Amino acid sequence: MNVGTINLVFAILWMAVTGTFSLPNFVLGFVFGALALYLIREQTGSDGYFARWRRIGALVRLFLYELAMSAWRVATMVLRRDMDLKPGIFSYETALTRDAEITLLANLITLTPGTLSVDVSDDKRTLYIHAVDCRDIEATRADIRNGFEKRIREAFA
Repeated sequence: MNVGTINLVFAILWMAVTGTFSLPNFVLGFVFGALALYLIREQTGSDGYFARWRRIGALVRLFLYELAMSAWRVATMVLRRDMDLKPGIFSYETALTRDAEITLLANLITLTPGTLSVDVSDDKRTLYIHAVDCRDIEATRADIRNGFEKRIREAFA
């Protein structure tokens, strides 16, 4: 049984012991179970479980940072007198292979202001992305590769 399943069992046992079957009590049991597993992580070999949550947290932090920065860039572009924009669609070759990872990457790109995932190729290797400003496509590709794609690979490896 993997550590995530054990944590779920701890949460359900917590609800049974307390006699309260509610979402807040389940979350509390899940947190207590995670804390208990964290304390005995060396004996159970659950270091990877907590490392994965840290990597997922890093992905969420990166997304929130990119969201704020992109919103700021788009706002300054729109408020400039001379909107010197070069919108366009470019292709992005991804190294991700699983459908869930590709979908997550496409959604993170779409949720970031100024970019929109338009399509995915049939072989699932190429994303087509619309950007408000395509003056430096290689820099945008590098940002995606070294940002979202790298964190997705780390979080779900």
